[in-house]
Amino acid sequence: MSQPDLDALPDGVLIADAEGLVTVANAASRSMLGRSELVGRPLYDVLTLLDQDGRDWCSANEPYGGLGIRTGVPEQSWILPNGDEVLVNARLRRSSPTAPVDLVTLCLRNGRGRARLDRERSDLVATVAHELRSPLTGVKGFVQALLNRWDQLSDDQRKLMLTTVNADADRLARLIAELLDVARIDTGRLSIYPREVDPVLLAGRVVSSVQAATSRQVQLEAPEEQLCAHADPDKFTQVLTNLVENGVRHGEGTVRVSLRRLDGGEWPGVRLIVDDEGEGIAEGIRRRVFTKFWTGGTGGGSGLGMYIVGGLTRAHGGTVTITEAPGGGARVAVDWPSVDLRPAR
Repeated sequence: MSQPDLDALPDGVLIADAEGLVTVANAASRSMLGRSELVGRPLYDVLTLLDQDGRDWCSANEPYGGLGIRTGVPEQSWILPNGDEVLVNARLRRSSPTAPVDLVTLCLRNGRGRARLDRERSDLVATVAHELRSPLTGVKGFVQALLNRWDQLSDDQRKLMLTTVNADADRLARLIAELLDVARIDTGRLSIYPREVDPVLLAGRVVSSVQAATSRQVQLEAPEEQLCAHADPDKFTQVLTNLVENGVRHGEGTVRVSLRRLDGGEWPGVRLIVDDEGEGIAEGIRRRVFTKFWTGGTGGGSGLGMYIVGGLTRAHGGTVTITEAPGGGARVAVDWPSVDLRPAR
């Protein structure tokens, strides 16, 4: 690879010969190390990277020493002279398994990507802590009250407290299930078991369940003709439940669920639409709704529901879009296939 090609790489590249002298250094490595000239200088002098204990990379890893069968140094976090984090790994070339190292190739990658992942993990921990605290506090308070005042409470009061505890336990179980689904979606290990299902029947159950838990009006509109979806019924129910509860939590007025046959597209399917009568979602932020931890309005929530909706829909080969409802609120439309669109394994 020519020097211009190396200079075009986003990561820093350093190559040192058998004598420990730098023979190749691209523009990114020169910028990271803060030196305009690296070629011809000893690797031990130019690689000014320190760990948290103040050790430099060369002394800690001994690229030209150590075991005679080593062929590389795994990625490690190091600190640049300007204080920024950099991730460094190395390849050690030998002419034979036990011969001396005759070439050391290092890759220096900016640590901002890992810092972003660390922030996401911190967001996850903060979200989990916040979402778990409220129901756990309720469970703890009501159980303590029942234990301390059991003989003083009427049967109706006990039943009310136990009903609240049960609802909080359901909320905790659902949050844990959401977190597990997010992990499976992220790692591509989501297991689904699709088959032919009746989407109208499943939607009716969801609407009835959500309606029983809210004073808001939730309506279902479905055609008289038979509809069919190729879906894991549990995942289909989860998608629709998240959409309807989002409409109740963040929208206003009546939440309408409608189903219709999807014709004229690339594949046969069912279009599932959830409308509310709230303020809607601005066009500029509609893509962000499907990212992890995105929350809008004052309704609260974990910020995982719509991320899961997108992940579960894509896993079945479907699509999900956000537009404006006829009444001015938000419309979420899910196009769900009625045939198996998953890639062959």
